[in-house]
Amino acid sequence: MAESASLIPLHEALRRNARRHPERDAYIWYGRHLSWRQMDDASDAVAARLQALGVKPGEPVALFMNNCPQYIVAHYAVQKIGAIACPCGPLNKEHELEYQLNDLGARIIIAADMLLPIVDKVRASTALQHVLAVRYTDWLPEWPTLPLPAELQAPARPLPEQVESLWDIMHSGARPQPVAVSLDEVALMTYTSGTTGLPKGAMLSLGAAAHKTAAASDATGVNEADMLLAVAPLYHIAGMSMGVNMPVHSAATCVLLHRFDPLAVAQAMERYRVSWWYSIAPMNVAVMQLPGVENMDFSSLRRNTVTSFGIAYTRELAEQWQRFTPNAISSEAAYGLSETHTMDTSMPGDAIRWGTHGKPVPGNEIRIIDPETGEPLPAGEVGEIIIRGPGNFKGYWNKPEATAQTLRNGWVHTGDMGRIDADGYLTFIGRFKEMIKVSGYSVFPEEVETILIKHPAIAQAAVIGVADAQKGEVVRAFIVRKPGQALEAEELLAWSRDNMASYKAPRELRFIDALPATGAGKVLRRMLRDIE
Repeated sequence: MAESASLIPLHEALRRNARRHPERDAYIWYGRHLSWRQMDDASDAVAARLQALGVKPGEPVALFMNNCPQYIVAHYAVQKIGAIACPCGPLNKEHELEYQLNDLGARIIIAADMLLPIVDKVRASTALQHVLAVRYTDWLPEWPTLPLPAELQAPARPLPEQVESLWDIMHSGARPQPVAVSLDEVALMTYTSGTTGLPKGAMLSLGAAAHKTAAASDATGVNEADMLLAVAPLYHIAGMSMGVNMPVHSAATCVLLHRFDPLAVAQAMERYRVSWWYSIAPMNVAVMQLPGVENMDFSSLRRNTVTSFGIAYTRELAEQWQRFTPNAISSEAAYGLSETHTMDTSMPGDAIRWGTHGKPVPGNEIRIIDPETGEPLPAGEVGEIIIRGPGNFKGYWNKPEATAQTLRNGWVHTGDMGRIDADGYLTFIGRFKEMIKVSGYSVFPEEVETILIKHPAIAQAAVIGVADAQKGEVVRAFIVRKPGQALEAEELLAWSRDNMASYKAPRELRFIDALPATGAGKVLRRMLRDIE
């Protein structure tokens, strides 16, 4: 892998690609071919506008949109001027966005036009001063080459007053004032959670992104001759690494999809001769279940790294997949987390060990320790996974106590349990934390409970994760009604879907008289599992 001294910030890699290969395809968006020059020029123009709005180095800028080329433009525009790109999940509802914007103190948000109603609801209760709007359809070709999701077929709507069009900004031809940045500076804030509390902003440096992207590219052999396919959400650290960072680092062309659709994926792989794809295991299954898929040509695919969310990516599933992709090596992708810019391990393509998550990437140290004593454990024993490496985060935004708990003596204490075998392969086993994983999304109990308590009929609420065959886990809520309130399950389930992101909304409910708690009032979640 490239030595640290040769690493450059990824926004500089974007400039390099624009100089070396100005007309080469950078991204393909449903048939629209976008060159490296176009992407670099557009991000320069947005960077210049942000400077004109007073954005200073180190200032958070919120990004609130689903997958689209403008996300990549905005991400690098923010980083070009030394500011901090802060993705906000586009499934977030009003309460969730309001919390994150207030935690950041963000003055500026770049948001999809269809999400502007949510932005408008929180504008008065946050520090927002400027809204820049993205239309997903702006860069679509007249004749798309792949099936469009419904939201890309919706007619464009006029933007409200005091909302700027990112499209107009991108085509202004403006250039930002140069800003000197170092690899050590914070450039990305991804929201995560520890064992307690609401989501926290994990501060990641330019160097963390550059190192981990180089490690991921080298581990999987990605180079500029490849055709990548990006489907995973770009606002999530794994999807960002694979769809925002890796194409820029390697100068490879990337086919970008707004969201997963099995037919669009299959047609993209065949039409554009995709050679590299990062997927989630249920995606592979969905593609294999398409009518007529056996007649499609996926022979160009040479590497498919897969994450086991929802279902495990087993040897048996990989063998089924290989019937459709005869030239591809597929395996579990990696182990990682937001606080380390993910990709802490990788699976050697020539030495796959099923049931594990691969070996540490170069530059990364991983240990298994006794969570009580902190002492290292021998090979094969289960304990807490801790990580030290150049991808480690700088700490949680404005949360020194939480930082001190997680980041100790240069090691990230993950709260996850696992083991390392004698050959160095890591196996992730489970979480010590109470975080719930729904279809790969992180759900934090306190956040869901805070929203549930807003319902006028609810006195108390607590949630846990329960196993689910399709989603890995789903949220089960335990509700204490206010006296005299007649709240029905279906009513509350519908209210939850309207007031929080769909993956956070409880799928199961239990109405109880009181929550089990300590004398100090702390809810004993472990006792909730005994309530049926």
